[in-house]
Amino acid sequence: MAQVFDRSSNALARASLVLTGLIVIALGVALDQLQRSPWVTRQGQRPDQPVPFSHKHHVEGLGLQCQYCHTSVEKSAYAGIPPTKTCINCHSQIWTNAQLLEPVRQSWATGESIQWIKVHDLPDYVYFNHEIHVNKGIGCASCHGRVDEMPLMYQQNTLQMEWCLNCHRNPTNNLRPTSEIYNMAWAGPSTDKPVWCTTTQNTNGTNVPTAQGVSCVTKDPTGANPEIAQNSSTPFISGTTNPIVPTGTMSDVPVLAMPASYQKFTSQGELGKYLTQQYHIRTANELSSCEVCHR
Repeated sequence: MAQVFDRSSNALARASLVLTGLIVIALGVALDQLQRSPWVTRQGQRPDQPVPFSHKHHVEGLGLQCQYCHTSVEKSAYAGIPPTKTCINCHSQIWTNAQLLEPVRQSWATGESIQWIKVHDLPDYVYFNHEIHVNKGIGCASCHGRVDEMPLMYQQNTLQMEWCLNCHRNPTNNLRPTSEIYNMAWAGPSTDKPVWCTTTQNTNGTNVPTAQGVSCVTKDPTGANPEIAQNSSTPFISGTTNPIVPTGTMSDVPVLAMPASYQKFTSQGELGKYLTQQYHIRTANELSSCEVCHR
């Protein structure tokens, strides 16, 4: 009986199996790169907004604080989009006839909200709470990037699960003093620029809230007039229990005397571990569990 297949069929069969495997692997790699690409994640994309709002102009140029527009960021799951009235507070006096602000004036006249396009848009099945992150020492720039340097707002990070888990597995790299939450330029302590921290208490001796339980300075507390870097309580007058009520920003308030001993930190890792304990951050296993983000 004649052979149905030629002797070369075995070689062709082996080659086809190898080729099929390579195609499957290449397809998997291509799909993996595709789902990580800006085309899918929208990383770096600047959507066309009804009004070309410049964070760089308003934050870096004019010095507006994040909370002026995003009023609920410290007490709500959502940072909040400012109402038209927030814009009109200033633009009823300046740039009153600017064409690019016509949607703002139209919204104020009709009472209809401006249809802003959400830049950081998480899937509906993901639960993200701004309040817990802000009050546990995560700065705005850790997630949103240097917003103060963005003429037009864009998504700096992927916001994918992998990116979130990288922080949840090791939050020490991103923890900072609570007064530095809105400081976009915060770079953490270093050998040249150490940070000193201590725990604080209310004047009646009771523990303050977790988010306000640590006080840090950027100059040696044993020297004169150290500057506050992270402060949840007001400075104290030496020999008394009465705090000085500051009139300016916390970073401008000199400390006359320190009521507690301070610990020096020369790296972000050291500071992060200290703040992890003081802020009562959960363990990496607990932070990485499914129910943290999926409710």
